[in-house]
Amino acid sequence: MKGRERIVVLGVASVLLLAWLGFLLHRSPRFPGSDLGSAFGIAAAVLMLMPLAYTLVKRVPWIHDRITPYVSMQSWMSLHVYAGIFGPLLAIIHTGHKFDSPLGVALTAVLLLVVVSGLAVRYLLTYVSHDIKDKLLLLQTARGDLDCAWGVLEKSAATASLLPKPSAFVTVLASLGLALPASGPAAEVTRLAESVADLEYAIRLDEFFKRWFVRALKLHIAASIAFYLLLALHIGAGLYFGLRWLQ
Repeated sequence: MKGRERIVVLGVASVLLLAWLGFLLHRSPRFPGSDLGSAFGIAAAVLMLMPLAYTLVKRVPWIHDRITPYVSMQSWMSLHVYAGIFGPLLAIIHTGHKFDSPLGVALTAVLLLVVVSGLAVRYLLTYVSHDIKDKLLLLQTARGDLDCAWGVLEKSAATASLLPKPSAFVTVLASLGLALPASGPAAEVTRLAESVADLEYAIRLDEFFKRWFVRALKLHIAASIAFYLLLALHIGAGLYFGLRWLQ
């Protein structure tokens, strides 16, 4: 189910992030106020209000205790994701690529920011967190193997003086950086030490991205608040001017 969700959501998000650029080729100034355009707008507003249900269930304890026995948080998260991606797509269709008013431009820009930051938090942050856990387990195993290999190397150090000296040909290759592959305990220690270093670097890199994705979560929350405020202004302006037109 998660794989299917990821494919659907990322596919719709790709269409959404490209659809707003349609104003370069197409504009329909009358579509947003038409019956069909209004239907798209109302459906988009309803869908984009649904993610608030997930926030209430997650953040309000007494709602959480009464709802989660019947509907799991995973189901609420799926509703949050699907509504949060299909709603903006309908909203872009509702605009008819008419980005003339400052309110409409700001609403569309914040809407896209909410979608992008939400996708980063939902998928990239989760992926990086799991990747860090897996690499920490591998690092623990690699360090254990390195300790064992180092112990073997220390035991064989006493016999190192008995090994034959390298030939002149091997010495010349080494000076040119073309040394033959080494073998034995020392080579095993070197290989494991490089593996440990690579894993430590990869973990630090993942932790760097995780810090940025945590910031993306804060950005997502702030952008969502700004979006709902702009959406309320947009709906209020539509009702105000619509009722005046009817009068």
